[in-house]
Parts: sequence; structure tokens; C-alpha cells
Amino acid sequence: MIETLSFAILGLLLGSFLNVIILRIPKDESVVFTSSHCTHCKTSLKPWHNIPLFSWIFLRGKCSFCQEKISIQYPLIELASMLIFFLLAHQFGVHLSTLFVGLSFLMLLALAMIDFKYMMIPDSLNLLAIAFAIAAASNIQGVFLNFQNALIFAGGFTLLRFALSYFLTSSAHSLAKKTQTSWTKNYHNYPFIEAMGEGDIMVAATMGALLGVELTLVAIFLSALLALPFMLALKNRSPQEQRVPFVPFLAFATFIVYINDTAVLAYIEANY
Repeated sequence: MIETLSFAILGLLLGSFLNVIILRIPKDESVVFTSSHCTHCKTSLKPWHNIPLFSWIFLRGKCSFCQEKISIQYPLIELASMLIFFLLAHQFGVHLSTLFVGLSFLMLLALAMIDFKYMMIPDSLNLLAIAFAIAAASNIQGVFLNFQNALIFAGGFTLLRFALSYFLTSSAHSLAKKTQTSWTKNYHNYPFIEAMGEGDIMVAATMGALLGVELTLVAIFLSALLALPFMLALKNRSPQEQRVPFVPFLAFATFIVYINDTAVLAYIEANY
């Protein structure tokens, strides 16, 4: 139990740094060389202002210098990171492979937040998530298997992207031809529609490395179910407002399936 709690505290500390990553990487700022500071008044924080979770509580969610509200994102990310590490340690024990899995999920958490806030997926975090997931194997054969599974789903999502993009663009082309005039017949007046971004493909690779083939397929299905209510709620809005960041659902579904891997595999074997 002490090892599990210690691992959870490590997750809490890493969650504090994860907030820095989420804040600075989309702005193309260094995550190392600039000291922590208030995003409103720019005053450098004291060491006691940087205690994960507790500083936010003691400061009552306000900057000690300018009294500007501190986003609740900070304690929530720290709590989520601690919970991820606690559940992984409780379920699988404290090992080096568990640490790599935890780091991969922290990268997915950062990607989910950045995708949700900015609709972007930084390649640097995606590559780290994949690298940690592949390295999480307990032996060299497992590393190669994780790498193989990552390639399978990266390739599968790439083919799916091209196929869906082709059909969506063809549909837009057909619709545009119906409204074509003598002035526009020699011009492309329809958009090229991409079904998914390259970042989603890399997230799929991480999922494959973490879960394997069967469980990744379950996680993809679960992520679609989780996203469905949000997509239905936005169906009557403008096309721009209908865009739903999908990485948060992929990341959450991946963690749910990973934690419950034994039960999911048992269900698959019993029913298929």
C-alpha cells in the first residue's frame, strides 16, 4: 500500500509539470527555462505557491499577488494524474513498466486537454506517448510486439483517413456540381474534406502499443459511444461548431479498457 501511495504522489508531482506542458507547448514556449509565474500579472511564483494541489486550496484559487482567479484546470489535472498513477499501481503493481504506462497516459491526458482547448495535437507529445507505450513492455519481445501493434493501428487509421476523406470530398463534389454555373464550371468550388487529422493516427498507434489489437478495437468502439452524445447535441449547429475534439474520448476509452483489460478479454473470449 505504501508503494501504491508513493506512486500516486509521483503522479501528483508529474501532474503539476503536466500543467506547464499544457499551458506552454501550444504557445511554443519552453517548458524548462522560464520559471513558473502568474499568467495574468507575470509575477514569478514562490516555491510554496507551487505545491501540487495544496497551493491552489490554500490560496483559495487566486493568485497571491494580483488576486486573479487561478483556473480550476490546475488542480483537476494534478488530481487526474494522481488517480491515473494510483489506479495503475493498485491494478498492476509498482514496476518500471507501470511507470512507462503511466507516463504514456499522462501524455494522452495532456493531448486530450490541448485538443479540447485549442483543437491541436502537438507531435512532440504524441511521439512521447508512443515511445513510452512501446517501452512499457517487460522484455524485448514485448517491445517489438508493442511496436508492431502501433504500426498496425497507425496504418489502419491512415487507410481509414484516406477512404473517408475521399468519400466525403466526392459527396461535396457531387453537391457542388448541382449548383454549377457557366461561370464556375472550370473552377473547383468544393472543399477537400479530411475525415481525421494526423494526430489522431498517432494516438491510435499509442493505443495499439498499450492495448494490443483486440483491446484497441474495443477502446475505439467505446470512444465512439462516449463521443456520440456530444455529436448529437451539436448536430444543429454550424459546421465549424460541430467539430468535436476526439482525442479526449480516445484517451479516456483507452484508460478504461486498460484498467479493465482482464474483464474485457474474458467477455470477448466468452462471447466470440
